[in-house]
Amino acid sequence: MGNKLNFTSNTERVRDVWRTLRPLRKVWMKVGLEKLESHEGIAVKALLDSGETGLFMDTAFTKEKGFRMERMKKPLLVKNVNGSVNVGGAIMHQVECNMFFKRHIERVRMDVCNLGKTEVILGMPWLATHNPEINWEKGEVKMIRCPPICGKRKLEEKEREVKKVEKDEDEEMLRKLVPKRFWK
Repeated sequence: MGNKLNFTSNTERVRDVWRTLRPLRKVWMKVGLEKLESHEGIAVKALLDSGETGLFMDTAFTKEKGFRMERMKKPLLVKNVNGSVNVGGAIMHQVECNMFFKRHIERVRMDVCNLGKTEVILGMPWLATHNPEINWEKGEVKMIRCPPICGKRKLEEKEREVKKVEKDEDEEMLRKLVPKRFWK
């Protein structure tokens, strides 16, 4: 061939790229779920999945952990990634619970369906609402852009109030202990 470059067709190059790409990394969040009735907390690994169109909890997990399921008025057909109908059939129930992640708190409603080995999936509606900062390489999630409906902001406001009260109490105590001429 000498010095001539050997170019392959576009199709072959694309196929070569597909062959060399690694599968996308899965990002998991360790979250706490709290039952509304008993306030019992359960730690679970939730999968972040931008390809999902909702928030989901596995049927077997839901029953095993004793979450209260609410029957839906209309069943929802659920399909798998490959387009096939889910073996668990249509979504018939939902679960409402509190979800905790680091300092993030919120009330969520999840559809109950067969997820196999995955217990909880947080899909695109959750990702779009919270717009978390995700480091896909390290699998780290930071809740830095939570909307006002999120409990994180309420928690931060309460912490600021507590700090202000503590500061006021500290100042009052100092004024009692320190002579007035030293206040400045």
